[in-house]
Amino acid sequence: MVAFFGILATNFSMNTQKPSIPQGTRDFDPSKTIRRNYIIERIKRTFQIYGFLPIETPAMENLSVLTGKYGEEGDKLIFKILNSGDFLKNVSEADFKDGAKKLTTKIAEKALRYDLTVPFARYVVMNRNEITFPFKRYQIQPVWRADRPQKGRYREFMQCDADIIGTDSLICEAELVVMINEALSALNIDFTIKINNRKILSGITEVIGKAGSETELCVAIDKLDKIGQDGVIKELRERDFSDDSITTLIPIIESKGGNTDKIKTLKHTLQHSEIGMKGIAELEKTFEYLHSFGYTLNNYEFDITLARGLSYYTGAIFEVKANDVQIGSICGGGRYDNLTGVFGLPGVSGVGISFGIDRIYDVMEEKKLFVSENSSSTQVLICPFDEKTEKSALPILKMLREAGINSEIFPEPGKMKKQLTYANNKSIPFTLLIGSDELKSGNFTLKNMLTGEQERLPIEMITNKLKKA
Repeated sequence: MVAFFGILATNFSMNTQKPSIPQGTRDFDPSKTIRRNYIIERIKRTFQIYGFLPIETPAMENLSVLTGKYGEEGDKLIFKILNSGDFLKNVSEADFKDGAKKLTTKIAEKALRYDLTVPFARYVVMNRNEITFPFKRYQIQPVWRADRPQKGRYREFMQCDADIIGTDSLICEAELVVMINEALSALNIDFTIKINNRKILSGITEVIGKAGSETELCVAIDKLDKIGQDGVIKELRERDFSDDSITTLIPIIESKGGNTDKIKTLKHTLQHSEIGMKGIAELEKTFEYLHSFGYTLNNYEFDITLARGLSYYTGAIFEVKANDVQIGSICGGGRYDNLTGVFGLPGVSGVGISFGIDRIYDVMEEKKLFVSENSSSTQVLICPFDEKTEKSALPILKMLREAGINSEIFPEPGKMKKQLTYANNKSIPFTLLIGSDELKSGNFTLKNMLTGEQERLPIEMITNKLKKA
């Protein structure tokens, strides 16, 4: 066997090719995976408490399902999958001249999912006869975007979604805000929930003389944090907004004060816009529901500049920022009134949120919010002194596992220093030392690897102690 691996290593070195992974993707070692699972389980538990049910959808969708749902910017970031076999067989020279957009539809019929919301809408339409509405679902799966990799922005990342579809009740918006608060508070993250309403943005386009330009306005002001006011003004001009429209717009998006002050100002500004006033009314009703829930939430704010880039939002929109961390939003979402309509089921309203697991991980790592228990799945390591005690340790290992205690045995008896080093390196909190004296007395040595404290106890007492720990 050693000779085989020696030959393998020699052949590998002769055909040297340094292994790599695509830019914007990552490997996760056991410690990181355990911590990611810790985040997911905390959020999943919140979903379950609020009555959401799990679903899963394929990693790939038909390209026609995805395109046209994310706006001009989003559609550019969809990862297309080349058709299998001779993907150029139906392509003519004229197709190449027509440009990439038309050519793509002939060589790629499928794509990796861009988010979980559009596939969910497709799922609802296909399964509408089996679904009980309102339908509350959660979904935790990876998504892919052909974005430029940078801190907090990846090409493959995990989304953790919760949606309520089949009702337009604003109690759902309030419930989602409360869920965000509970899930992120459980992870000890300091955050701010920003809330706006797309109808308010539509009203703003009316009062600045650019009615019907909601998409262009949202795409521009959604970049305010990245490119600043001057950059937004430049982009608005490129999108045919006049200087008069921009001059009217700037004081609106610069409104100061608390939530009540901003709403009061907007009521005056949008008094002649029916859709704008409807958006304000929805926002106020959502705040009323939050108050009725009995939660004191001091970490949410009405942000007039919040636009959310996805074009399918029609009502409330949410975005969550981690405070004192230079990273993008860690959660976002909103109301979509007719996303299922494009798949043949019009008039079904939904609202949802999406947690960015990878960004939450980065925030927790930067703020040192992970505790040692987050880095290992094993609670106790059995350390046998020799082959005789190793054999006697196996029934004990079985007993601990049957009691629900995550346990493992070091596979090489003796070499106690090596065994304890192994436990430390894996952040295993307890070791159970088994030697001939322990077998004779029936009392085994339980060592706390964090404090160094040791005590000799019968296996039943050790089991109970580990359960409590």
